Amino acid sequence: MTKTILEQQMEKVEVEESGSRRSERTKGRKVCYNIKVAMLTRGEMSPKRKRTKHQHSKQSNSISAVVPAISEGMVKSFLEGTTEEGGGLVGLGFPLEEVDTGNLVEKSDNLKTKERSRRSSERTKGRKVCYNDKVARSTHGEMSPKKKRTDQQHSKQLNSISAAVPAVSEEMVKSLLEGSTEEGGGLIGLGFQLEEVDTGNLVEKSDHLKVKETLRAFNSYYLHFIQEEEKRCKKVEEEAKKKAKGEIIKIPHKRPDLKAISKMQMTGRVLYPEKQFGAIPGVDVGHQFFSRAEMVAVGFHSHWLNGIDFMGQKYCKGKLSKYAFPLAVAIVMSGQYEDDLDNSEDVIYTGQGGNNLLGDKKQVEDQKMLRGNLALKNNMLEGLPVRVIRGHCSKSSYVGKVYTYDGLYNVVNYWAEKGVSGFTVFKFRLKRLEGQPELTTTQVQFIRGRVPDTIADVRGLVCDDISGGQENIPIPATNLVDDPPVPPTGFKYCKSVKISDNVKIPAATVGCGCEGSCVDPRICACARLNGSDFPYVHRDGGRLVEAKAVVFECGPKCACGSTCVNRTSQKGLRYRFEVFRTPKKGWGVRSWDYIPSGAPICEYTGILKHSDDVDSALENNFIFDIDCLQTMKGLDGREMRLRDVSVPSEGVLEKEKAVAGTPEFCIDAGSTGNIARFINHSCEPNLFVQCILSSHHDIRLARVMLFAADNIPPLQELTYDYGYALDSVIGQDGKVKRMACYCGAAGCRKRLF
Repeated sequence: MTKTILEQQMEKVEVEESGSRRSERTKGRKVCYNIKVAMLTRGEMSPKRKRTKHQHSKQSNSISAVVPAISEGMVKSFLEGTTEEGGGLVGLGFPLEEVDTGNLVEKSDNLKTKERSRRSSERTKGRKVCYNDKVARSTHGEMSPKKKRTDQQHSKQLNSISAAVPAVSEEMVKSLLEGSTEEGGGLIGLGFQLEEVDTGNLVEKSDHLKVKETLRAFNSYYLHFIQEEEKRCKKVEEEAKKKAKGEIIKIPHKRPDLKAISKMQMTGRVLYPEKQFGAIPGVDVGHQFFSRAEMVAVGFHSHWLNGIDFMGQKYCKGKLSKYAFPLAVAIVMSGQYEDDLDNSEDVIYTGQGGNNLLGDKKQVEDQKMLRGNLALKNNMLEGLPVRVIRGHCSKSSYVGKVYTYDGLYNVVNYWAEKGVSGFTVFKFRLKRLEGQPELTTTQVQFIRGRVPDTIADVRGLVCDDISGGQENIPIPATNLVDDPPVPPTGFKYCKSVKISDNVKIPAATVGCGCEGSCVDPRICACARLNGSDFPYVHRDGGRLVEAKAVVFECGPKCACGSTCVNRTSQKGLRYRFEVFRTPKKGWGVRSWDYIPSGAPICEYTGILKHSDDVDSALENNFIFDIDCLQTMKGLDGREMRLRDVSVPSEGVLEKEKAVAGTPEFCIDAGSTGNIARFINHSCEPNLFVQCILSSHHDIRLARVMLFAADNIPPLQELTYDYGYALDSVIGQDGKVKRMACYCGAAGCRKRLF
């Protein structure tokens, strides 16, 4: 029997699908033809198209030949959602492409009725299927389920759909056939609305979270390149010592931050690669960058050295073609020029060029009305504002300087004059736009408030030091919420973990034989457990390069001293912390110092006990489960972190039986603990939890440390994700307990548990 054009097309679809590669990302999961849908729902890119433009054109011609015209009946059939021959997307000649949609689209009532009526064959058991009668008969030799709708129901459905989608234009159908991923293409362009249910983590990321994740990616690259640079310098130093006897050796250092920028650009991870005017989504007035490189990574200011960031002639197209180019988008005021004058609301900005770039602010030649200077002049003529970022020296910043976004300014005037050194310089007067958040200080150093110089300067002080002198740095407590103000009570401060009587700590393991300090990961026994590398870099007193399932530090039986970099978490508090009262979350913790990403914050201390010994009748919200083993297995929604670690057999094998259940041990900070017990939860935290082993290798009894996930400016509250699964806490009455979340994050889950 001669096959119809439609049957031939269907067989072609089946061949293409059977020969397509099943990636690990889509294996066993629901697929959808529309690339735009996948991006909207899971926040990830669809698989790269492998067809070239020539192939795409060839495909379009092929489809045109197979489906020369789309009849009114076929479009009507598509809108009715029928499974008759020619119905649905397949009837319009479209193959289904597989993309990962997770828990994507809520089923309509009609679709649920269809699926309930379908026969579950061995071919389709356990899988979600959607096919029309003709495809099933021609490809698998089996019949699709019988329709149970009467003609009356079918007519009712048609009337309902016709009301919802009154008209389909030729352009919309063409967009569907071309597989357009632009807004308006595919089903969305035909008037259908996607409904999301059970989205879980499918919530659209906020602009602030996108900025945070971009900076985390940059800092991850940055720390890895620091690690490489430290290795290189160590090798060069050893070789130089052999050649030079008694001479002072100076090792030239390279720029890991510039390498990190290049890596971000190569991998396409710069958040805003195209320059744009005005405010940048996710970067508020007062946002502080720890380096010029961070601004480049976000796309806030696209050059790590030049003060003026501007658009060149390549941007003179489309809506911008009416402007005179170049045009400035952002400037950095970092005190690089001797003629700068900063009065906060009014700025006299010295143009670029003529500086010797040696840091002494000296002009060595005349400036010219080119590039950035011409861009600022054009901004004045076109009435376009620029972003202004101020650089400030900071002793507590790990780079010695921080950069604060001050807002949008208009260029109101410019002129040329002889500078202090006698060379011509261009001056630009900028005035801050009204309606922006007010500046809290004339120098715009801290938008969130001013850091106290001493404890005596603290407002609302209720306790000089909650540690009672146990910590090497006092921890004051403040209360500007309660009336009368009261200090934190009901606990006893303890600097280290206390052990319950019925908990037996394993004997200390044999350590490394490194003398003085561990320097060579190839011979250090502890480094080999971390994947043959040290988990920390020396920069800024020790920073964790990346989160791991577990970190193996040097312990009491290691030959190295206390200054070893692989003892970073054992060195106590290094920042000035403050416990403060919040309006809705009880007590919280913040720092008076800048904290770089990867820096250790504190250990979570309390009483180490069996989880079964915790009195569930008490309202104790200070229980911390030691769930290192569960994290390694990625159980209960935990992010699997195994990475490159070599877990000793005595640390895991005999403990496998505990994985399926709850963690066997926990830390109870209800009656005794340290500053960690006051750190609040956030759905978008700036800290992360890291399990550490040093004196022994029993993962069930690992130390619990908190590290900085981001570069944290002063007075920003410190938070970590408590990791509760929703509806996981059961009360004494057997009912699910619920607690509202007040973290205030844009992506807040609204409930703590």
